[in-house]
This record gives sequence, C-alpha cells and structure tokens, in this order.
Amino acid sequence: MDPSSPTPPAGRGPAFAAGVLGFALGGFFDGIMLHQVLQWHHFLSLVPGEALRDIRAQILADGLFHVAVYAVAALGLWLLWRARGGLGTADGRRLLGAALLGFGAWQAVDVAGFHWVVGIHRIRVDVPDPLLWDLGWLAVVGLPPLLAGLWLRRSAPDGPAAPGGGGHGRAAAAMLALSVLGAAPWASLPPPGATTALVLFRPGLGLEGAFAAVAAADGRVVWADASGGLLAVELGPEASAWRLYRHGALLVGTSGPAAGCLAWTKV
Repeated sequence: MDPSSPTPPAGRGPAFAAGVLGFALGGFFDGIMLHQVLQWHHFLSLVPGEALRDIRAQILADGLFHVAVYAVAALGLWLLWRARGGLGTADGRRLLGAALLGFGAWQAVDVAGFHWVVGIHRIRVDVPDPLLWDLGWLAVVGLPPLLAGLWLRRSAPDGPAAPGGGGHGRAAAAMLALSVLGAAPWASLPPPGATTALVLFRPGLGLEGAFAAVAAADGRVVWADASGGLLAVELGPEASAWRLYRHGALLVGTSGPAAGCLAWTKV
C-alpha cells in the first residue's frame, strides 16, 4: 500500500464506497425512469396541500431530489478516493457485489420508507391498487440486484488478494466511478431530439409578462397554461435560455437537475 495514501477506517474501505455509489446509482435510476421517462409520479405526488398541487412545486421537488442524489454520489466518489490505497488488493467481485447491494438497498429504502412509512409518493399514483406496483417494482428492480450482490460477495475469496494477484479491484472501482459520472449528467439531459423547452415563470408575472419574456429571448410560444406560469417554448438558433432567466423564468427545461425533470414533463 502506498504510505502516502490515507488508510480508511474500519468499515469505510473500498467495499463501503462501492455500496454508497450503488445506492446513488439506484437513486439516479429511479429519478430518470420514474420521474422523467415513465412519469409515473413526482417526488411529492401524494403530499397534501394546495401549494404542492402546482406543477412548479412538484418539478422543483424532483430537482431537489436529484441534487440530494448528486450529494450521495459525490460522497461515494470521495470515499472511493480515500480508500484508493486498498484497491490493489481488493477483489472486484466484492466491490461489484457491494454496489449491487447498494442499488437494491435504495429500492427497498424508497418503497418501504418513502412509499409506505412517509407516504409521499408510490411507484404509480394513478392506479387503483398502488401496492401491487410497489411490490412488482421491488420484485423486478430491487430483489435481483440484492441477490446478485450477495452471490458475488459470497463467491469472492476471503481476505485481500495479493498485490498484483488479479483481484481486479481497480478495474471494478473505475467502472463504478464512470457509471456514476455518466448517470449524473444523464439525469439533467432533455429528451432525445427535443426542440421545445418547458419554461416555468415566477408567480405574479402573468401571461402577458411571460409572452414578453419569450419574445425578448427570441423564442416562440407553442403552448401556455392559463396562468402563464408554464409555457412550452420553441428555442430557435438565436434564442437564449439565459435571457428567459433574466426576464422572470425560474426554470428552463434544457439543463440542470430540476430543469432536466421539467424538460421531460408532458403538456
């Protein structure tokens, strides 16, 4: 081990870092698939209160959820860096197993904690029996990685591998780090081939003010809700999202965690 590398405390080695990265990947997968692609729920879909019925509040909550997952991913990468001295003797199967356990653990925490205990959303909120969808999601997305992770951990040899002995710890760690670094920006991307951005404007601006802001940004309104708070805007080659922000936009569905969720929202 390189003496200049910090020695991770007990229980905070490469496998623990891999588990945290797997947990973050589970969060990214849920946010991308359920909030954006499938649009089966928002993070606060079932929270009572008139203020949260506003699509702006729901999309902002989805974006803040992604920010929290970014923080978990950053923690996992930092822990992996701290534990880099042990990667030469770490078994790659143990690291991948820990990551799969972390991925499956996120699904269990989300369904059991956020769905059943706190009750802020379900896998699908628009079906007669949401419990069946929760259980189905756990069976399809949660249980297989947990079982695979346990199998990989148990199939790996006990004890550290000899340095240079083929433990593949560095390769597994690099693959996990690249997976997280790829998933993080993906959560912010607009839908493929999208040419229209959804724009949320600050309360009180009104429909006339929102149209004026789009005109100032060289955009073209293709759809608007009655309040003027949410507009679908065609942003041509000369249009500027930054000018929309300067004229009262809160979110423009082209970049950023919350705007990434907004870009996928159906109108």
